[in-house]
Amino acid sequence: MICEIEIKNGAQIEKINRLAAKAPYEVWLSSGTVMLDARSLLGLFALIGKKAHVVAEDNVDPRAFSKLVSKMA
Repeated sequence: MICEIEIKNGAQIEKINRLAAKAPYEVWLSSGTVMLDARSLLGLFALIGKKAHVVAEDNVDPRAFSKLVSKMA
């Protein structure tokens, strides 16, 4: 599953990190050729000011994933 968000600031990065840490499945952020584990805070700061794809495995409930992504945006 993939959804796109725009990352605007460090506070949003911290929120994304907290939400990903609570998710019962792996969450990744992808921007261009870079794929980052959303649970790893340090690397996410490189995405400030960019659009990124939120990525999860296909077996995740689409409604739960959509809800998670809406909280991240």
